[in-house]
Amino acid sequence: MATGRIISRGDTPASNANIANIITVVRILLAPLFIWMLLADDGEFGGLRYAAAALFVIAIVTDSLDGHLARSRNLVTDLGKILDPIADKVLIGAALVALSLLGELWWWVTIVILVREIGITVYRFIALRDRVIAADWSGKIKTVVQAVAVSLLLFPFWVQLGEWYHVVGYVLMGVALALTVYSGVDFLVKAWRSGRSRS
Repeated sequence: MATGRIISRGDTPASNANIANIITVVRILLAPLFIWMLLADDGEFGGLRYAAAALFVIAIVTDSLDGHLARSRNLVTDLGKILDPIADKVLIGAALVALSLLGELWWWVTIVILVREIGITVYRFIALRDRVIAADWSGKIKTVVQAVAVSLLLFPFWVQLGEWYHVVGYVLMGVALALTVYSGVDFLVKAWRSGRSRS
């Protein structure tokens, strides 16, 4: 049974089942529904496609909500620090795979991003299990750019606005890819230096 504060503000220990963590878990659980809607549309760019894109944006934007609740109400937990970035990775990773399955994004882009995200996550759990490392500025910017790029590619506004909209989406995805690789290397270098200083 969960103990601690769930929603109230205070200085006592917060429950792992607090409101911020619950929102994070809901965001993760939205991923299968989002993917089903996207694939069910099957490249027809109909109502399901727009609904799937909107659901993705809602799930991504609520990242700021659970973070705000955790900080403002002192509900920050080690579990939340782990689940929050995982929620972003699940949502963005699922969207990338779906876009590649639909033939709208090169598989090599999806694979590079997934290898980085999964690799860093596994590294956090195994090599750094004695401490929790929060995302630094490069990781946070990377996630924001990834989310915006994916959102642009999910909404098929090029049907109404023209091919330039597609170009903007792909250029931004290129920026996201570069930031993904950079932030991954940056994380590993900092983790290695931190490990050396602790030894």
